[in-house]
Amino acid sequence: MNRLSVEQFKEADKLPLVVVLDDVRSMYNVGSVFRTGDAFRIEAVYMCGISATPPSTEIHKTALGAEDSVEWCYFPSAVEAVEHLHSEGYEVYAVEQAEGSTKLHEFSPAYNKRYAVVMGNEVKGVHQEVIDLCDGCLEIPQFGTKHSMNVSVTTGIIIYSFAHKLLLQQ
Repeated sequence: MNRLSVEQFKEADKLPLVVVLDDVRSMYNVGSVFRTGDAFRIEAVYMCGISATPPSTEIHKTALGAEDSVEWCYFPSAVEAVEHLHSEGYEVYAVEQAEGSTKLHEFSPAYNKRYAVVMGNEVKGVHQEVIDLCDGCLEIPQFGTKHSMNVSVTTGIIIYSFAHKLLLQQ
């Protein structure tokens, strides 16, 4: 299957993407984000606010060890995480339905940049003060009766879109 060891993963080139979890309350969602992040070799997951951090039995249940391969850190608030990412040269996008948001299929990341996406709380979404600090908003078009998706599913779609545009289309 050509799987990497944790040590090989840590040394491998990464998709230039950090996922920021803004008050994601479900440890199963956090674990799922780790597992998808491992699959596409993202740079890191930043947990903020009430988002749980490893080690955790609940995170491990869905991460299946990806919490050991994907780099992570904790910030007391997503505001602090976004400020840190900007200071490191990242473009940061909230994933949120907002006026002026860019539809995901219309977003074209540049090969020479580093990105971060902020994923919001399962009920309240991304905090407005975090949105205000971001470089923009990305929105996944939806065509059904609901106007939201599970945060881990949404994160998977976002990560895949970045991987498709930056790695798979070369």
